[in-house]
Amino acid sequence: MNSNEAPIIEVVDLVRKFGDRTVLNDISFNVHRGETLVIMGGSGCGKSTLLRHMIGSMKPTSGSVKIFGEEIATMKEREIGRVRQRFGMLFQSGALLASLTVGENVALPLFQHTERSADEIEEIVKQKLQMVGLTGFEDLKPDEISGGMKKRVGLARALALDPELLFSDEPTSGLDPIMTAVVDQLTLKLAHGSHMTAVVVSHDMTSAFRIATRMIMLGHGSIVAQGTPEEIRTSTNPEVHQFINGEADGPIPLNLSQDEHEHHQHVKPRPFVSARFRFHHKTP
Repeated sequence: MNSNEAPIIEVVDLVRKFGDRTVLNDISFNVHRGETLVIMGGSGCGKSTLLRHMIGSMKPTSGSVKIFGEEIATMKEREIGRVRQRFGMLFQSGALLASLTVGENVALPLFQHTERSADEIEEIVKQKLQMVGLTGFEDLKPDEISGGMKKRVGLARALALDPELLFSDEPTSGLDPIMTAVVDQLTLKLAHGSHMTAVVVSHDMTSAFRIATRMIMLGHGSIVAQGTPEEIRTSTNPEVHQFINGEADGPIPLNLSQDEHEHHQHVKPRPFVSARFRFHHKTP
C-alpha cells in the first residue's frame, strides 16, 4: 500500500438523519488501495447504512463520499452506474436471481455492461466459477445449491467485471465454520493475489480478524474505534472489548426500553408492504 497514493474511498464528515434520528454522525475515514477494511458493530449501529452510502444507493444528509476520487453523493444514477462498473458487490444473501441458472447469474453483469460475445462471456463465467471452487455448476438453479455455494456464486458474480474494489455485506452470515473459512480464504486470495481493495461489513469476529488489514467499529452511529486488528484486539475501550469478546455484560446493553431501542436502531418502524408490490424484476 502506497500512503502517497490517493485513497480509493474518502468519507468526510458523513451525516445521515432519518427525521430527527441521526443514524450516522460525523463519520470520516479513508480506504487505500490493497487494504481490507472490516466495518463492524452491533445491530442497528449504522454499518449497512454506511455501506449503502459508499455504493451510492443512499444520499447523505451532509458530508462527502468519494470513490476513485469522484464525489458519489451528488452523482445522478447514470454517473453512479459508470462508477459501479469499477466495483463489485457481494450481498448478504448472495442475492441470486432464482429464475436464472448459476452461470446466467454470473454472466448478468457482463451482458449488461460489456459488448463481449456469448462465447467470451461463457469462458469468463467458467473462470470465475473455477476461482470460487464451483467448476461445473453453471447449469444448476440457485435452489439446487447450498447457502455457502450461493455466497460463492454471488462472489463470482461480483468479480465478473474484474473490479478494483469489492464490497461485501456480511459475507459469512449463516455459514458454518468451515464454509466461513473458505469464503475468508477467497477474500484473502483476492486481496493478496489480485491486489484488490475490499470493504467488508461483518459482526463475525473470527472472520473479521482473519481477513482485515484495518478495522472500524461503529457504535450509536459514530466511530468508536479504528486501527489495525492488533490495535483493536488490545483496545482498552470497554465497548470494543465487550463486542470483540462477545460478552453479555458491558456498556452495550441487553435490555432496552422502547425509546432506547428506537435510539439504537435509528429507524422508524415501517408498515408492512407485500413483496409483490415492491418487486417487479424483469429477467433478461
